[in-house]
Amino acid sequence: MNTVSLTLNQKQIDTLFETYRSKAVKTPAYAQYQLKLDGCTITAYDSKKVVFQGRDAEEMAALFEPKTLSQPPLQHAAELNDYPQAGSDEVGTGDYFGPVCVCAAYVDASHASLMQSLGIQDSKQLSDEQILKIAPKLMTEIPYSLLILDNYKYNQVHQTQNLNCIKAKLHNQAYLHLRNKLGQLPALSVIDQFTPEASYYRYLKNEREIVRGITFETKAENKYPAVACGSIIARFAFLKAMDTLSEHYSFKLPKGAGPATEEPIQQFYELHGEQGLMNAAKLHFKNTDKIKR
Repeated sequence: MNTVSLTLNQKQIDTLFETYRSKAVKTPAYAQYQLKLDGCTITAYDSKKVVFQGRDAEEMAALFEPKTLSQPPLQHAAELNDYPQAGSDEVGTGDYFGPVCVCAAYVDASHASLMQSLGIQDSKQLSDEQILKIAPKLMTEIPYSLLILDNYKYNQVHQTQNLNCIKAKLHNQAYLHLRNKLGQLPALSVIDQFTPEASYYRYLKNEREIVRGITFETKAENKYPAVACGSIIARFAFLKAMDTLSEHYSFKLPKGAGPATEEPIQQFYELHGEQGLMNAAKLHFKNTDKIKR
């Protein structure tokens, strides 16, 4: 059995849990949680030591191992003449309310000046106001494919598929749509890696069409302009969907899933009950158990 031990910070530990919360099992002594995935058991201890065990232990741990070299700047693709390129990213997976949005985008050298003028970078580094200004300009200039999985459908699908499986299928579908628009995908097509490559394709094994030849890279939104563009468009779609939900329920839905969201989530539940949560929230989050208790 392969075993890899890493020391992670609390934010990484929390993100790991949010990504695989549906795989949580009984917590061992002195641990924050334990997750049982296909091919890997992950145990996060109170000491912040995280142990990966199983067939895919090395692949899973590699997503969190510190890099010895500093990350290249976002403009590196232009410097290396890595155009044309396609990239995809997802938004909304860490938010209790709102859909999951995935966007695959295409850029080439002709878009370089546009991206530079807009200050394209990872959507997480931009304010909501910046996203709302930048995204519409991008969407009129570059080819992209956007998929929005609403909460009702998400909650149905999540009963039989974990979050990474759902994301893999959305990314694959987004790339299929983008390929249809372009005729063919560029040689460099990147996914901001959320699971090891082998696991990604395992999730897709029963799909009718699978896009292969993808480059999987962590923090890709900081390295590849196409991924950054996909991230921005996906974030824009998420923000607009949150506005629509808030208007529908006459309730300002909070973003995220942390302690600051607990009170508004409780208020929303008291106003709109189970059906409201089914239509607006991701029910497998721990927040649901908290409000019902």
